[in-house]
Amino acid sequence: MASVFSLLDKRIRSLLEDRGIKRPTEIQRKAIPVILKGEHVLLIAPTGLGKTEAALLPVFNQFLRNRSGKKGVSIVYVTPLRALNRDMLRRTLEWGKRLGVSISVRHGDTSQSERARQVRKPPDVLITTPETFQILFVGKRLREHLKTVRWVIVDEIHELAGEERGAQFAVGLERLEELTKEDDGFQRIGLSATVGSPSEVARFLGGMMNGIPRNVRIVESDVFKRMDVDVEFVKGEKKDVDEAFGLSIEPNVFASLKRCRELVEKHKATLLFVNTRDSAEVLGSRFHLWAEGFAVDVHHGSLSKQSRVEAEERFRSGKLKGLICTSSLELGIDVGLADFVIQYTSPRQVTRLVQRVGRSGHMVGRVSKGKIIALSAEDFLESIVLARRALNGELEELRVRRNPYTVLAHQVISLALEYKRIKVGRVYGIIKRAYPFSTLEWEEFLRVVEQLRSERRINLVDDFVVGRMKSRLYFIDNISMIPDEKSFAVVDITSRRRVGVLDESFVVNNGYEGASFILQGRPWRVVKVEEDSVLVTPVKEIGVIPSWIGEDIPVPFEVAQEVGRLRKLVVEEKVVEGYPCSFDGFEKTLEALKDAKGFVVP
Repeated sequence: MASVFSLLDKRIRSLLEDRGIKRPTEIQRKAIPVILKGEHVLLIAPTGLGKTEAALLPVFNQFLRNRSGKKGVSIVYVTPLRALNRDMLRRTLEWGKRLGVSISVRHGDTSQSERARQVRKPPDVLITTPETFQILFVGKRLREHLKTVRWVIVDEIHELAGEERGAQFAVGLERLEELTKEDDGFQRIGLSATVGSPSEVARFLGGMMNGIPRNVRIVESDVFKRMDVDVEFVKGEKKDVDEAFGLSIEPNVFASLKRCRELVEKHKATLLFVNTRDSAEVLGSRFHLWAEGFAVDVHHGSLSKQSRVEAEERFRSGKLKGLICTSSLELGIDVGLADFVIQYTSPRQVTRLVQRVGRSGHMVGRVSKGKIIALSAEDFLESIVLARRALNGELEELRVRRNPYTVLAHQVISLALEYKRIKVGRVYGIIKRAYPFSTLEWEEFLRVVEQLRSERRINLVDDFVVGRMKSRLYFIDNISMIPDEKSFAVVDITSRRRVGVLDESFVVNNGYEGASFILQGRPWRVVKVEEDSVLVTPVKEIGVIPSWIGEDIPVPFEVAQEVGRLRKLVVEEKVVEGYPCSFDGFEKTLEALKDAKGFVVP
């Protein structure tokens, strides 16, 4: 048993031995002693190096040794996705059973009976999402159970730090600090993939105390996850035109389908990443039409939980050779050992490319292998710039959103609901301790409070913020900072199985009886539209691809500049070196740019 494991409780050591874990990984060697000391810690390491265990093992150790016996939650484990919650529960339940630690999940999919059980008998470990974490503060009994929290672990924290939902969560941490400060607060532990600005993520995790950032130790892995990634420009040929027409797609898209199939068949398990849900549906549906029996499926956030879980399990068990997915599988959900990753068109950001390709070779010492399939000249140039930067470790810096008013308004109302009546100055103090609001001026804060008062969202009584009936409605309607639209459940009437969801705007335009559309890569015909659901039956034809509201992935300014410089070199037919692609890609790019010369830019 390696020395760092000897610091842990014998029950944990016994469990490690039973699992055949004899030596800690590098990040575990570094992190476990620091966490045992009680320091706030940000762990940074590529995927597959044991970050989760590096955080959980010492926290379980401290919990077992200092168990208070008080009724309440001791450990809160936060992940950005419900699917990650579910995956974390599956991975930790055996630990909990063996160590006598109760573990439960609470998020939007949690049943009413399970929620009631958690209120009656709170678990030792509560796995949740940032949005559900907010709701815990306004439930009287749930809030009481938070007073015993001593550890908060935030998984994939880099996914939150630059977002409005991250700013909301950061205030939530300070509200928890307010609840637990009589018992010296709680230890903060963040888990992050490799990022370009670790100190900024650490400040986001730690928040402020007396106007200065709390001390957060950054524990970073020295292990560089080896990556092998290149870019291929796929262009349709004359022989592709007829088959592409039969599938109602462009020749370039058909050529890319053929190439993706070749790559999937060459490997044991391939994750095929796309940037949007509609792209996933296009590829999935065309694969099923063109290559019937080809073992691929679709996975994205607008499919039902059952559909996603089934796809994950089939991929994990080897029944699927390929899984077409969006960012729904970019993070740490366990889908087994993928040995190859295809990125369909430019991933738009270096960190996204590193995260996605890192899903292959998901074990210590293995090389992550991937390929970007580009469909146009611009796509190719952007992709090779991103691939070069990824291979050289040139990650874009993460920037924390400062003082987002939407979040500020929501948190003022939420605090009014939590405390019933709370001093204006105290509200300001709690919110300003969150790093995203550390530069918030008093006058700026008061303007937002006054706006809420004028809209009758809150009352102001003798320097106190007081909640109203409208406060609760606003809180519930705006709990999520993720862009959203009313959605309709899609239900297969032949099996009574829920397939996924469609946005209202798509249903309004395409949800008439007899219309056909694609979902889960398969065509469905509308039988009936009800108040909040669309009843369908499976068919064999080409249907309309749905669209969903979402956010475009922005391209970093530095990447756009390099693409511009590279385009100039290609047009001037100068030698370009140092990019992970074949010369053939540059020839196709030059040809495409020459063909486009003289066209008006839209």
